[in-house]
Amino acid sequence: MSLIRGAMFNLARTSRCLGRVCSPMMVLSPSQSVLARGTQYPQQFISSEPLRWSSSSVQEKSAEINTSQDKVLLSESCVKRLQEIMEKGEYLRIQVEGGGCSGFQYKFLVEKVISEDDRVFEQDGVGVIVDQDSLEFVKGSTLDYTAELIRSSFHVVRNPQAEHGCSCGTSFSIKV
Repeated sequence: MSLIRGAMFNLARTSRCLGRVCSPMMVLSPSQSVLARGTQYPQQFISSEPLRWSSSSVQEKSAEINTSQDKVLLSESCVKRLQEIMEKGEYLRIQVEGGGCSGFQYKFLVEKVISEDDRVFEQDGVGVIVDQDSLEFVKGSTLDYTAELIRSSFHVVRNPQAEHGCSCGTSFSIKV
């Protein structure tokens, strides 16, 4: 939703009918048609309720976007590989450290211990751990697993916090 449309929706929600003269955003109770500015109507036809312009699909999409931005998503290939290599109670930890050819680098570890400040993202019986500091650099990203002739590895892809990354895929620079 554009900024202007959002402002119009907010204005529509907060408009009120003043006495017998209504603002252009008000509706007639019986017909639900828009009133013209300065037009006088009998009091029984004037609604003091604001016009509602929200839709459930827009609200659901914005809720989806907000929740997906605070977590790390796991691709199908990542989940499948984690199911193959992880034992019960083991998690893949993603850490972001300074270094690499672009300024920051991803580090992957297998751990059984979950710290107090860790966030755990689970899917189909496997889990990924991200500490709070690293989460700021990878939130909204997708963890993927690729198997190629030359190497097989986990990769953080579609990272909205990264401006660009190096060709090896393990380091990145952040958006400022």
